[in-house]
Amino acid sequence: MRSAFLLAFLLASTAPAQTLIPLDSRPANRVLPALIAGLPGGQPRVPDADLLGNATQGADPARLGAWWQAQPQQGPLIVALDALAYGGLVQSRTSPLSAAEALARLEPLRDWTARTGQPVYAFIVLPRHPDATNRERNLTVVREMLRWAAEGRFRELHVTWDDALPGSPAPGEGQTLAVDAPANVRFYPGADEVTAMLVARALAPEPRTVRFEYSDPTRAQDVIRYDGVPLTRSAANHAEASGFTVTDGPADLTLFVYNGGDPRRAALRVSALVRQGPVAVADVNAVNLGNLRLWRDLSTLRQAANLRALAAWGTPGNNLGTALAHAKLTFAGADPIRQDALLAREYANDVIYSASLRAELRRRIPENRMNTPEAQQALLTLVQNAFPLHMGNSYVVEDPRLPWGRSFEWDFDLQPR
Repeated sequence: MRSAFLLAFLLASTAPAQTLIPLDSRPANRVLPALIAGLPGGQPRVPDADLLGNATQGADPARLGAWWQAQPQQGPLIVALDALAYGGLVQSRTSPLSAAEALARLEPLRDWTARTGQPVYAFIVLPRHPDATNRERNLTVVREMLRWAAEGRFRELHVTWDDALPGSPAPGEGQTLAVDAPANVRFYPGADEVTAMLVARALAPEPRTVRFEYSDPTRAQDVIRYDGVPLTRSAANHAEASGFTVTDGPADLTLFVYNGGDPRRAALRVSALVRQGPVAVADVNAVNLGNLRLWRDLSTLRQAANLRALAAWGTPGNNLGTALAHAKLTFAGADPIRQDALLAREYANDVIYSASLRAELRRRIPENRMNTPEAQQALLTLVQNAFPLHMGNSYVVEDPRLPWGRSFEWDFDLQPR
């Protein structure tokens, strides 16, 4: 099986590559979008984790800038502007930089398309409340990016807002900014899923349709936590931003949204839908926590491997966006070996770790000791007991780790067995 993976890599490595500059070094921002981008073939260019920001330190602007400007000028550039301007998402909230200093870091992007002939797909985040210490500075930078978009510096610019809890000014700021925005700018709630969605916009531009089905239709109009809009509106936001047209009739893709109710009944419904056409599943009933019964039943029914995408790792918006982005790339001719490996990684992260191992790890190790050899050993023990994972192929985990020294996210190497 390893030779098959190597062959797939060699055959695909001649495909046009893309350059991705993610928000920060978290696997959801750095690893997942790159794997999605690589589904049709090729190897996207992504900075090493040590070039990107983390929870306590932003990316070094000189090193990161030197890296991306040294990349081959082929294929689209997909960029989180906050990474270049401030050093990362966390730093965009508290950075002492002035607007002029932040814009100076972005200046090399202004003429990127004119110099290279390659499109730029960019996004910038209106920071969450109350963490942001200089909202007016951030808004000044966003307004300048809108001007760049109007001048054609970006193929697309997405302005999103992060963790819009009640009282957050960001939705209102977005609404105000949208009044005079050019046509190539989109506004919606989002952050960690947006790089993957821009990958879908850039690499799978062909029009596709999506139909949503909810496990609990009576709650589909509820306002969802962190997006601040009804679930149906968030689903439409993420679909349109990923390049889908939403329809109530026959569609290229059905996205089954698990938002509560009987998980066994939901699994049976997904199984029936898979027999009718392409299906992805976004589990949004709980934040950062997939429903184990749903996923175990889908595995028992042997349907997890037949999905176009699955997501249960984050907020409802995170899960909707990454599931839609992954599914969109499958219509661009996804390599079957890469597709199976990506589904397996999603299951390992979103279900096995996020819905099971993380809680057990927290029971064994206090959160303030996650950045210790003791925590690393506990994680290794838990992983050894939870794998191998059987998707289409069988997989084992190598080198499990907690890259930010906390239990929220892990990183790992998934290898075929």
